[in-house]
Parts: sequence; C-alpha cells; structure tokens
Amino acid sequence: MSDQASISRLPQARRPTLLGGYEWATLCVVGLAFAVPVLTRNPQILSQTNLILIAATAALGVYIMLRMDLMSFAVPAFMAIGGYTVALLSLRLGVTDAILLGVAAFVLPALCAIPLGWLILRLKGVYFVLVTFVLTEIVQLLLFEATTLTGGSNGLVGMPAVTLFGIELMDNSQVLLTTAGLAFAGFTITALFTRYFRYEFTAIEKNDVLAESLGLACWRYKALAFSVAAGVSGLAGFALVNMLLTAHPTSFAPMSSVSYITYTIVGGKGAILGTLAGAALLVTATDLFALKGELSPGLFGLLIIVVTLVARGGVIGLAAKAAGRLRRASPAAPARVAPIAAVQARGVKS
Repeated sequence: MSDQASISRLPQARRPTLLGGYEWATLCVVGLAFAVPVLTRNPQILSQTNLILIAATAALGVYIMLRMDLMSFAVPAFMAIGGYTVALLSLRLGVTDAILLGVAAFVLPALCAIPLGWLILRLKGVYFVLVTFVLTEIVQLLLFEATTLTGGSNGLVGMPAVTLFGIELMDNSQVLLTTAGLAFAGFTITALFTRYFRYEFTAIEKNDVLAESLGLACWRYKALAFSVAAGVSGLAGFALVNMLLTAHPTSFAPMSSVSYITYTIVGGKGAILGTLAGAALLVTATDLFALKGELSPGLFGLLIIVVTLVARGGVIGLAAKAAGRLRRASPAAPARVAPIAAVQARGVKS
C-alpha cells in the first residue's frame, strides 16, 4: 500500500481503544515501583529505582518527538525549567504540596514550549537537532548567569521536603514514592496522548509533506507534541531536584540529552515500553560498570554498540520478534475442531 493510500485512510481507521497492550504493560511496570519501598529498605535499591524512573520519564520527551521522526535534544532544557520552577516555589513562596508542584512543573515548561515550537518546529533533520541542542546550551548559560533567580553556579540549595496532604515525604522510601507518582503521571499522559494521535503521528513520520497536502495540519500536531514532551520533561526535572534537594545547572547538562536519546533508541523507539526498558538496562549497566573504574566508558559504549547491532528495533523490538517466532513455532490449535468442521461441511447428520 502506498504512503498516499495509507495516510488518506488514517482518519477512518481510528479505533476507539483507549490504550494498547504496550501502554497497559508499561503502566503496570511503573506502578510496581510503588511496591519497592514496601519490599525493601536497601538504600542502594531505592536510589537505583529512583534513577531509573527519572531517566525513563525524561526519555519520554525524546520518545514523543521520535514518533514524528524528530530527534530532540531539548529535554534537559525543559527539565531545568520544571526543576527550577519547583525549587523557586518551595524556597521563595513556601509551596511544598506535591500535587501543586507537579502541576507547575508540567504546565510551565509546556507553556514555554509553545513560542519555542513556533520558531523551531518548521525545521527538520539535522537542523532541528542542532537548534534544540543550542536551545539547551542557552538555557544552561542562563542558569549560570541569572544569579538573582537561579543562584548561578551555587544553584538553589536547602529545598524543603515536599508534602502530600500535609505529610512530609522526607526519607528515601518517601522520595521514591514521590518519583514513582511523577513517573506514573508522565507515562500516563504520554500513553494517552501518543495513543490518541497515533495515526496522525504515523502519517507525519512516513511523509509529512504528503500528509500536509492531504489536509493534515502537521505543524499543529508537532507543536502539541513538543509542548506535551516539554511538560513531561518538567516532571522528570521535578523528580530530580526533589531527590537531590538542590537545583543546580550541572544537573541539566546539555550532553545528558544524549543519554535520554540512547535510552529511547536502545529500549525501542517504536513502543513506550522501550523508554523504560532502555533506562533500566543502561542505568543499571552504568552502575555496574562504575566498579571497573576507567574501563567504565568503554564497556558502556560497547554495550550500546552490541545492543544496537543485534536489536535494530531495540530491546522491546527484539523481544516482540522472539515472541512472534515462538507463537509461529507452536502447534496449531484448530486441529482439534477440524473433524467437526469437516462433518458440518459435508452435511452429515448425527
């Protein structure tokens, strides 16, 4: 089927299903993070789970844009906006309610993305990549130079613990619960958003010029996706500063965007579960390889090369192919009912 035929049929092919199998599976896995503090008090496990959830939530910003074949390096910039928004609200205005801070961490980056999207979303390919990377560099510079607002190179330190219904979420277990809540919110928003507009995003990814000529307002969907990706990245920024109790420019370094892109591609950019799988694999590998000292970067790079070569569709794509082969290799189930069908076909009466 040609691109034109497939794209023109997209509006009629919309299915009413709220979420697909990958989306439900992802939300279930993220939901399991709420049980980790109940099952263990090991600080290392709690910290590792925290880092995986933050990395996976940040990678959602990359995943959303890759659905339209746009590779965004702007995730650290929007994480910084969300993180510093939370730090300023808690330190300057005394706002500590986790729900209010979460809303602010999502809304402000999403609003900032609207005028920025108007400027950069008409670009494609390497130009879009370059401009989003430069945007992150500019935000990093502003964080260092706007000392009256951001604290400059000292950052904003001494943040109070967030609260939920008046209860302080202070220790490691409670911090993980906060991160799990933010991650669950980010994954839910992303799953609902990308599922609902999946046909529009597919059309744009295949051929945005053809989709535009057939009446699809590509720029509007790109702007909406860019705004939602920014908001979800802001939730990851909130989780990061809440874990550190500090908002510092180095926490949102421009090169960290490479890590978030890597999580998405290694995990599998074709499914939302890929961001979680990629983050879990590579964050865990980083922790293990750190024990090897100066060999750590080489081992980490080797792992990425191997996974990329072996699993072109990412870890999730490889698992899906393996499951498909197992299903095809299993014996055919309809063999038992074949005699009955044959009798009915011949019209034989019992």
